[in-house]
Parts: sequence; structure tokens; C-alpha cells
Amino acid sequence: MPVLPQTLLNENTSSRRRDALVLLGASLVGLPAHASDAAHLLLRQGGCAVLLRHARTEAGIGDPPGFTLGQCTTQRNLSEAGRADARRIGRWFAERWLVPAEIKSSAWCRCTETADLAFRRHTVWPVLNSTFGDRLQQPDQTGLVRAALAALPADRFEVWVTHQVNITALTGEVPAMGEAFIVDRQGKIRLRTTFA
Repeated sequence: MPVLPQTLLNENTSSRRRDALVLLGASLVGLPAHASDAAHLLLRQGGCAVLLRHARTEAGIGDPPGFTLGQCTTQRNLSEAGRADARRIGRWFAERWLVPAEIKSSAWCRCTETADLAFRRHTVWPVLNSTFGDRLQQPDQTGLVRAALAALPADRFEVWVTHQVNITALTGEVPAMGEAFIVDRQGKIRLRTTFA
């Protein structure tokens, strides 16, 4: 990271402002900030949400025919590698003392398990449920996600664990399993990361 003039980084400068100045300084001198550092600073600033696609699953697409939301044994679930990924994501947050104001999750077991392994808590928010099998729900759900983003307080962040189709509907981009997009209150992607 570049060294900014001491007048900008004096003792009276708030940590949030210092963090923003460090990021700005990096971009002004053309030095790319490491994604992990940039994610840390964005989350510390608040006014954003982490759209986290569930961690890696067992092989397959969608869910088996006749699956039931309340019964994990009928769904496509996390693989052992995915469980390790979710724990790693949780460690990334814990090591930086970053505590999401809320952890919201799709009702699908691969999402709730990702949330629980990473953060040890979640609240099911049906707006994050997969629209893979019912694309007619997608515009309404995306609208509700946009409204929730716009209402986020400027001084906090939340983590929303969901599915590729939902994230793509909002952003136009396709995340890998376990990948996250940090989005601002307008739904603009500020950073893509795997919290590695």
C-alpha cells in the first residue's frame, strides 16, 4: 500500500476515513489493493451486503426430482470440500473481527449449512430462495433484494447466502460456488472475492 501524507492520516482521523484514504491512495498511484485487504476495508466501511453463493456441493445441477425444502436428505448438499470452504470463509471474517449485522440465507440446506459453518447463525429469508425451478418468481425477488440493499444502514454490512441464479439476476455476473460479490446499496458490485 502507498504511504499517504501524514496530514491525511493523523491521530484524529477516524479509522473508517483512514481505510478509505488508503484504498483511494492505492488506486491513485496505480497499485492494486489485494482483494482480501479491499474486502476488509469495504466491509469495515459498511453500507453494503455480501452476496455469497453457497459453498461447493456434491456433483449435480439443481436438486433431485421431488426434493423437499425441509428435508436436507432430499437435496443436493455441500460436499466435504464445500464444508471446508465455508469454515475458511468464517475464519477470514473472525480473524479480521468483522461481524455481519445479519446473516440471511436461502432455505436450501446448502445455503443454511454454508451460513452456519461460516458464521454459526442464520435467518432464513425466502427472498434468497432459488428461482432455478421457477423463473417467474425472479423479478419479484430481485426487486425485494434491491429494496433491501437500498435500505441498508451506511455503517453496517450483512451477509446474504444464496444461489447463482439469484446473484446473476441482480448483477448480471455468474459467481462460482463459494464466491462472493460485495455490492453497494445500489446493487453495484464493488468487489468479487473468495475470502482467501
